[in-house]
Amino acid sequence: MIYSLLVMSSPASGQCATTAAQFARAVLARGHSIKRVFFLDKGTSSGSAMAVFPQDEADRLAPWVELAEQHQVELILCIASALKYGMLDATEAQRREKPAATVHPAFSVSGLGQLVEAASAADRLITFGG
Repeated sequence: MIYSLLVMSSPASGQCATTAAQFARAVLARGHSIKRVFFLDKGTSSGSAMAVFPQDEADRLAPWVELAEQHQVELILCIASALKYGMLDATEAQRREKPAATVHPAFSVSGLGQLVEAASAADRLITFGG
């Protein structure tokens, strides 16, 4: 079965983003595939290269980077949401004359068309947060 995931909650505001990453690992472990993970609204902060978590909390970026690097899972941040929350990839940072990118390189920034395509190419679209 092919899954696509939609993550709409910030990793700092509860367990939804963490649960989504755990779900993705479980799906892959069972032999299924993931077409794409799309991050919308506050969920775009999951791709922050600048987030630092307290020592007693798990790194909330690492599970996503692991999925991208080890399983070639595509991680897409909605461009409209990303810009609203200060999430800039290198191209957007340069285009908007900002000093640095804030998006981790494992993530891409793109439009809602990527979500529509992911949903149509998958057997299931699973949403986390709201």
